[in-house]
Amino acid sequence: MTEQYVVDLREVDELHVALVGGKGAHLGALSRIEGISVPAGFCLTTHAFRRIMAEAPSLGDRLDQLAGLDPDEREAIRTLSAEIRRTIEEIAVPGDLAAAVTGALARRGERAAYAVRSSATAEDLPTASFAGQQDTYLNVVGPAAVLWHVSRCWASLFTERAVTYRRRNGIDHRSVHMAVVVQEMVFPQSAGILFTADPVTGNRKVSTVDAGFGLGEALVSGLVNPDVFSVRDGAIVAKTIAAQQRAVHALPDGGTREVPVPPERQRQPALTDAQVVRLVRLGRQIEAHFGRPQDIEWCLVDDGFQIVQSRPITTLFPVPETADEENHVYVSVGHQQMMTDAMKPLGFSMWQLTAMVAMHEAGGRLFVDVTGRLASPASRAGLLDVLGKGDPLVRDALETVLDRDGFVPSVPDAHPGGRPTTGGAPAPVETDPAIVTELVERSQASVSALERDIRTKSGPALFDFLLEAFEEHKRVLGDPLSIQAVMAGMEATWWLGDTLQEWLGERNAVDTLTLSAPGNITSEMGLALLDVADVIRPQAEVVAFLQGVEDEDFLDGLAKLPGGTGARDAIESYLDRYGMRCVGEIDITRPRWRERPTTLVPLILDNVRNFEPGAAERRFEQGRQKALEKEQDVLSRLRVLPDGDRKAEEAKRMIDRVRTFIGYREYPKYGIISRYFVYKQALLKEAERLVRAEVLPEKEDVFYLTFQEFHEVARSNRVDHQLIRERKEAFRSYRALTPPRVLTSDGEAVTGAYRRDDVPAGALTGLAVSAGTVEGRARVILDLAQADLEAGDILVTTFTDPSWSPLFVGIAGLVTEVGGLMTHGAVIAREYGLPAVVGVERATRLIRDGQRIRVHGTDGYVEILP
Repeated sequence: MTEQYVVDLREVDELHVALVGGKGAHLGALSRIEGISVPAGFCLTTHAFRRIMAEAPSLGDRLDQLAGLDPDEREAIRTLSAEIRRTIEEIAVPGDLAAAVTGALARRGERAAYAVRSSATAEDLPTASFAGQQDTYLNVVGPAAVLWHVSRCWASLFTERAVTYRRRNGIDHRSVHMAVVVQEMVFPQSAGILFTADPVTGNRKVSTVDAGFGLGEALVSGLVNPDVFSVRDGAIVAKTIAAQQRAVHALPDGGTREVPVPPERQRQPALTDAQVVRLVRLGRQIEAHFGRPQDIEWCLVDDGFQIVQSRPITTLFPVPETADEENHVYVSVGHQQMMTDAMKPLGFSMWQLTAMVAMHEAGGRLFVDVTGRLASPASRAGLLDVLGKGDPLVRDALETVLDRDGFVPSVPDAHPGGRPTTGGAPAPVETDPAIVTELVERSQASVSALERDIRTKSGPALFDFLLEAFEEHKRVLGDPLSIQAVMAGMEATWWLGDTLQEWLGERNAVDTLTLSAPGNITSEMGLALLDVADVIRPQAEVVAFLQGVEDEDFLDGLAKLPGGTGARDAIESYLDRYGMRCVGEIDITRPRWRERPTTLVPLILDNVRNFEPGAAERRFEQGRQKALEKEQDVLSRLRVLPDGDRKAEEAKRMIDRVRTFIGYREYPKYGIISRYFVYKQALLKEAERLVRAEVLPEKEDVFYLTFQEFHEVARSNRVDHQLIRERKEAFRSYRALTPPRVLTSDGEAVTGAYRRDDVPAGALTGLAVSAGTVEGRARVILDLAQADLEAGDILVTTFTDPSWSPLFVGIAGLVTEVGGLMTHGAVIAREYGLPAVVGVERATRLIRDGQRIRVHGTDGYVEILP
């Protein structure tokens, strides 16, 4: 088979993607499933494509040029890809290759009509469907026409859209080859698409059928609106019948044309209910064969269904695996941790091992199963209350699930296993700053002991040691006094927010009262980088040097410049305290600032440009004074109220409490990440040992193993290279997915809604987390390293974990897609006095970089200005 140019569809299956492409392999596999009808045909293999490419040596240079283009260089891609397509189409098909095609046609009937369809080797794969990236031609009649359209299919590998898609997904153009499927044409009464999972909600138990009259091209091209049927458990649960005035039909001599649908048929359904249910049953059979939800193209011919394509639905978010068939409801960990990016296996497995509650992985993200707590009325209210305070969209999504009859059965006095994720008020703690000092010292001592004890560990002994260290990690994280201190700050914040609004009618007074709260390690991190800029600013040669920095060893070069030693020492000192941090820091595989210090250079240069010397001290003191003035204002206004002295005394007690403990809210995360960096350095040394032993080609390959798998590799000195390749491909596909806040075991992504009627038309709704209103230029920044901010800019991004704090000192406001009242970005925004709105769905897509916007941090919405 390896030397064949032509192979019958029935001779191939999913194992032959390299030979016949994704579409050909899927069609071959479909043709082997009992009860599934597929139009007969053959494949022109990728050997034929390579033979054609070899006929034009100039194509190699053009492919090299194409590989060097950025996906956003649209005009260059358009021009170069058009040249490549034209070159391929003009290549004469060699005689033996043409004879193979005409011979296959002769065996089936030369004057029969055929569908000629592209089938790329990177098409219709589990992690990338490439739907619509290459070409299909219907009702092609005659050998000459078939050969011409085969050439066009080969050329379609280089359409502008296909080229851009590959570049954006990191796929080498030379690694993809094109086969061509030639199938006998079918002339259906109706055609359409079947999704075996709901493509909008992700629900795996609901199938969706789109149907129209004639060929399916009318639906694909948007010529008509389809009839839409939703089917669950073998019954139609929803349907919409569209008025279809046009259809696409085949012409006798080849080609297709639009024709009017007779008026008496326009409002008739393209399928009967019985046909819809039968089609869905076939779809479930196909889905079971391929092991994942499918996007299926079908044709109805004489009351029988012909399947003309089936590809995996690659946009669905995966569902956590369970050992039972019960209903489950999962809440995203990433939305609580301000890190919704996909994590590599070593990253998520170590977070699971060090977490205080069981977590389930899906799509490179972690989720907590809250089904048990929702089922128990005793715990349900507390869970909804705490999650709702953090993120109203999570609460609304959970309430949406609870409103569905029977999905989460009510079980009185349910006691789910494991430690609760939220809720459960700990005993109160005294308002004493010494408690915070003691907790910080405990954490520092634990990290120091870890650093000391891990130095001598390697091989399997390292992993045994780490498993013990993870228990200490959880002990520190679960320290009752630490939890009491965190909750004291949060509860005081909530009390002040609710009570001052009730007593004084003032919203968000607590935002001012918490300005420059002492002991906040994250806000101190942002201010400390201003101090680094103060050291660098007077040194013109150092500033010029930093503007051209590209290599991670730039600190060595600094010492050779006038004033460079002081600059290097300032940066080194900063890295000693904060170098374990980075964007997405809960994933241990992410490069830390100490590993990639160039990340900080743009932030330092922004501070040099945008601030005067002494800015850090001034900002902190200004915030402290504003908080003090606000405290005096609140207390004096309370004293004139009925029972005012008691109210003022109670408010004063809570103000002292919030300023004592709210800064500590950020320290446990700092302790966790400090420990993580120690773990990572030890694990990378072990990975380097495995590279030296030629077990691994690259040390970063261990990032694609779970901790447990890495442990086994260290023990056996053997690794499954295919597993690592598969994990890399899976991670690439997961990065393109957006994780839901709430996910059910049916696969449904439940988004939640704010359900507010007090937001102006056209404004973007979110959660108010830091008071004030500000207008300015929106800077949509998805990568901290690409930040380029001016004074007065408003940061718009997906999420902000603590590593974004150095940016906060230079912005005027904040808008994020993910966040809650007590998440890191919200806490630091309040500390710095920045108006902020978080939880704004699709903010980075709805707000364009450079647009002027107005952020209403008190009322929780964002206006896009003309």
